[in-house]
Amino acid sequence: MSQHDTLQRFLFDGAPVRGALVRLDGAWQQVLARRAYPAALKTILGEMMAAAELMAANLKFEGAMILQLHGSGPLRLAVVECNHDRTVRATAKWDGDLADDAPILELLGGSGQFVITLEPRHDKSQTWQGIVALEGDTIGQMLENYMLRSEQLETRLVLACNDSTAAGMLLQRLPDGHGEPEGWERISILGGTLQAEELLGLSAEDILHRLFHEETVRVFEPEGVSFACNCSQERVGNMLKMLGGQEVGEVLLEQGSVEIVCDYCNQHYVFDEEDANTLFNYDLLAAVREARH
Repeated sequence: MSQHDTLQRFLFDGAPVRGALVRLDGAWQQVLARRAYPAALKTILGEMMAAAELMAANLKFEGAMILQLHGSGPLRLAVVECNHDRTVRATAKWDGDLADDAPILELLGGSGQFVITLEPRHDKSQTWQGIVALEGDTIGQMLENYMLRSEQLETRLVLACNDSTAAGMLLQRLPDGHGEPEGWERISILGGTLQAEELLGLSAEDILHRLFHEETVRVFEPEGVSFACNCSQERVGNMLKMLGGQEVGEVLLEQGSVEIVCDYCNQHYVFDEEDANTLFNYDLLAAVREARH
């Protein structure tokens, strides 16, 4: 983990505002090292990674927050998953060439969808999903509008990324009773002056001083963030079980083995005939040959 892969939460004593800053260097580089993403998609994916960590910072549950963009245009899918232990992973799928300056709505096509999922670690039946309206020209604007309309939380998100770093700042209004009510407007305006190059180049301490040196800011201990993928031979095996023995057997008969590549970390998993028979507890090839006759 890079020393710069950190989440820094903070709270204003004189204003009803909580906030967080995130900087992803090593974790972002791990994502980029696994696939050559077009420039426009790098921006989307990097900003989604920063946003997911920021939004998950104040959640009090064990599990994962998953941000998903689905599109019918050149951008088919962009997914970021961050967990309560501050690990994060991301991937995307697209078709053809993407123009460097292509707007996000154009990349998504006519029927794009933005989905937030909260998946508890132990009780998947409690999984929750929310649909983010595609209102805005950036990931940050869409999520700001979603938090206001769906959660009644006034939020400001500043997001940025380049080839080495993905970073972001979240400011969120607290309920009345904490600090001066008019403090939100003041803090929000100050936060809006943060430039992308400052977000990407300055430390959390320097950013907070640059923006809020006249405010009383309570800064919590920084938390480390890292790239991690939870794929495994067992998980892939469970996925093959869901496909069914007949389909897996057909692939074995035609190709000699079943190979699965993780979209997130590019790990290769290979199941030969013996592995597959053990997984399903019967002779798959014999069953396929019998079914064909």
